[in-house]
Amino acid sequence: MTERTFGQPATPRPDHDIERVLVVAAHPDDCDFGAAGTIAGWADAGLSITILLCTHGEQGGFDDTNREQMPAIREREQVAASAILGVNDVRFLPGHRDGWLEPSWELQRQIVEVIRDVKPQRVLIQSPERWYNRFQASHPDHLAAGEAAIRAIYPASENRFAWPELLEQGLEPWHVNEVWIMAHPNMTHAVDITDAFDRKVCALQAHESQTGHRGDQLEDFLRGWASGIAEVFGLGEGRLGECFHIMDLG
Repeated sequence: MTERTFGQPATPRPDHDIERVLVVAAHPDDCDFGAAGTIAGWADAGLSITILLCTHGEQGGFDDTNREQMPAIREREQVAASAILGVNDVRFLPGHRDGWLEPSWELQRQIVEVIRDVKPQRVLIQSPERWYNRFQASHPDHLAAGEAAIRAIYPASENRFAWPELLEQGLEPWHVNEVWIMAHPNMTHAVDITDAFDRKVCALQAHESQTGHRGDQLEDFLRGWASGIAEVFGLGEGRLGECFHIMDLG
């Protein structure tokens, strides 16, 4: 058995050891910008993936977009984008306002409820730590979603005395084995997404209300970003990557 240092940066477990993955993000398109290629690879490997959004991203879009229609627009876009990656289970939490997200007890409870329902061995979240070198990645809602998710993962999800009413719903405690973190200031692992890059581009094009203004520049932007990651992590000439901080929780 491989010795593991619990709670420290770790190499990922093999995908064949993982059956279910939960992805938690603040807004529609967050996980597609940060991890669409990786998510597509997991789906191709046969992993069951659930994407959970904490808000509907209603503050996104442009001035000529009808604000009342934006939540429904962004929900449709996320469902379409996720389908491109091979993910059909997309969920939105109720009651949280875009731009006002906080790691409240209610948000934590809702995430715990989904963790116990999905029973993921691997959870992909946004970083609760601000990354000053890529400041826009540390949107306050991203930090809040990451903080609420990490609190939900430990200790609440595995503590039967946290929200005992969940037990009455048949939602037993669940231990998450592995946490992947997007946009963390200390990235420890890169995934080669070269073969899935076209699907990442298509997934982000599906978020038309957010990316339509970029036109052909969107692919160039994503390719430059992914090329830089591949170079830093030594993935090889012409390769494309996404990077993460990975925690093994035993």
